[in-house]
Amino acid sequence: MKSVFFFLMLLAMTAQSYGKVSKQPAGTVDGKPVDLYTLQDDKITVRILTYGGIVMSLEAPDRNGKPADIVLGFDSLDGYVKTGNKPYMGAIIGRYANRIAGGTFKLNGQTYHVPKNDGDNALHGGLIGFNKKVWTAKEINDGVELTYVSPNGEEGFPGTLTTTVRYTLSGNELRIEYSATTDADTVLNLTNHSYFNLKGQGNGDILGHEMKINAKRYTPVNANLIPTGELAPVAGTPFDFLKSTVIGSRIDSDNEQLKLAHGYDQNWVLDGGGKKVELAAEAYEPTTGRVLEVLTDQPGIQFYTGNFLDGTVTGKGGKVYNRRYAFCLETQHYPDSPNQPKFPTTELKPGETFRSTTIYRFSAR
Repeated sequence: MKSVFFFLMLLAMTAQSYGKVSKQPAGTVDGKPVDLYTLQDDKITVRILTYGGIVMSLEAPDRNGKPADIVLGFDSLDGYVKTGNKPYMGAIIGRYANRIAGGTFKLNGQTYHVPKNDGDNALHGGLIGFNKKVWTAKEINDGVELTYVSPNGEEGFPGTLTTTVRYTLSGNELRIEYSATTDADTVLNLTNHSYFNLKGQGNGDILGHEMKINAKRYTPVNANLIPTGELAPVAGTPFDFLKSTVIGSRIDSDNEQLKLAHGYDQNWVLDGGGKKVELAAEAYEPTTGRVLEVLTDQPGIQFYTGNFLDGTVTGKGGKVYNRRYAFCLETQHYPDSPNQPKFPTTELKPGETFRSTTIYRFSAR
């Protein structure tokens, strides 16, 4: 009897450790089947589409144990496809996250052109980035592994690039592990573009959330939202989040950078410098007690306060997404790095493997 008891205990512990992963069909895009993977541990439930690698929903409990979906999105695949998911909600961003000035960059003396889709800039990989691709998926322990092969010349980028993104859920942590290889010199910047509202998606603005970012510097931008090349100190500015600060307390300050971006939409230079996975930012919502910690080994993080949400998008449950109804914390290299030789390089060469890890850790207090 004892041996049976211990076997059952071991089985239960294993199930709890690895969590639950399930799959169901979600529809088709351009004739390609799309699946929805559900990842569950004891408190968190995450649903991920193989279209764009989109985090479709993320349920986390408040301080009283009541769960709520805390990411913006749509009720079905059709919502993302029909809108073109212009706000990039929940998606994997590539080949190059954030902006490339003029949609051009030089590599090995050759000039490459990425379609301009943000004024004079290329944004988030061009017209049809990774957020609009159907990824090949397979179930793994605690999660799902997604793979996409981007052919040479796609959206103007050189080299055939093979990218793998692993989503795993365990211990109230959603871990995102990126890897990529190329057959020719190229540039690469990958991130996830989830929009968070710790009160629950669509439940008002995020101005009462408190934010902490472990960065003493940030990268100021010009009128086109392209970094000037300066790594400016946050001290004495509205960009100082070294101590937990209410997001709305300074967002409308008389500050040129805030006016250019219509709020926060800047890249912070993380103190860790991208050398190892460590705490980059923490968001806290006082009415629910929910806490989101972001850990990464990337050198930067883009803090965006949903300034361009304008009420024209109706999301899950018929909720209308108005201005500043969510925030993003996009772990990344700095914007426009291919044109900024003093920034950490985003070049990837044959024989090398790009690897990066970001963790979203959830709790309540």
